Amino acid sequence: MSAVTIIGVPSDLGANMRGANIGPSAIRIAGLHEKLKVLGCSIEERGDIVVPLREMLSKDEMDSKYRGSILEMCGRLSDEVYRALKAGRKPIVMGGDHSIGIGTISGVSRFTKEQNSSMGLIWIDAHADMNTPASTHSGNIHGMPLSVVLGHGFPDLVNMNGFAPKVRPQNVALIGIRTLDSEEKELCRTSGIRYFTMREIDERGMHAITQEAITVATNGTAGFHLSFDLDGIDPLYAPGVSTPVTGGISYREAHLILEMMADTKKLLSMEFVELNPMRDIEHKTAGLVVDLIQSALGKSIV
Repeated sequence: MSAVTIIGVPSDLGANMRGANIGPSAIRIAGLHEKLKVLGCSIEERGDIVVPLREMLSKDEMDSKYRGSILEMCGRLSDEVYRALKAGRKPIVMGGDHSIGIGTISGVSRFTKEQNSSMGLIWIDAHADMNTPASTHSGNIHGMPLSVVLGHGFPDLVNMNGFAPKVRPQNVALIGIRTLDSEEKELCRTSGIRYFTMREIDERGMHAITQEAITVATNGTAGFHLSFDLDGIDPLYAPGVSTPVTGGISYREAHLILEMMADTKKLLSMEFVELNPMRDIEHKTAGLVVDLIQSALGKSIV
């Protein structure tokens, strides 16, 4: 029986598109608790991390793209994730825009560091999220979290919990990318991570890609974290995202990835981000998230 801790992070501070802040509620309403109980999970519900509304924040915060508020939010999230792992529970974090990954991964990394080990990371996304303050076109922090956890970017974000980087590039696998900013392409190429474009997925197949990604994320680590941006999935199957990009991962490919992760018994934690219920169709994407979480926890066809 899996012991899980559910944590919501209702933030859209990292993005320029509103709506991701109501993602955690949509996932709960789609039946998350009920479906996990059917799997026999022991559920600890921690509610939502406190995230201020944009309308409550100062012009200085707005001009900084809400970095101070994101730092505080991620600090609280890091503590929650660390606490859950210390208690022997698997954190399930629901976003929220992808800036929350800074907090989730900081918490996992703190935990594995205390075990005299390190963490792996599998990141599923249409975008690389590897911009830095020098390369970003928009300034939005949800385009930077992967660079931050690799040790590049704003020092206050990079050094959360007092150390950096949070994960070694040789233990990071990025799956599903198909649209990158011009400067970001060079950052991705020179980062040392293993990335899999949609072309490589088309050529080799998702089974082979996932096998290699798991090898990368588990090589010399205590286990790995899954950071799943729902825009990694084709909008045909996941329309309710802030930045949809056609030509993505299929419904079955997404489930295959998570089924294979469950088989490893090395999935430490997971987060699902960028669900935007304002853009969803008949709660299709929220329901998909619930189904994917079940696959990650070992639900089988037979």
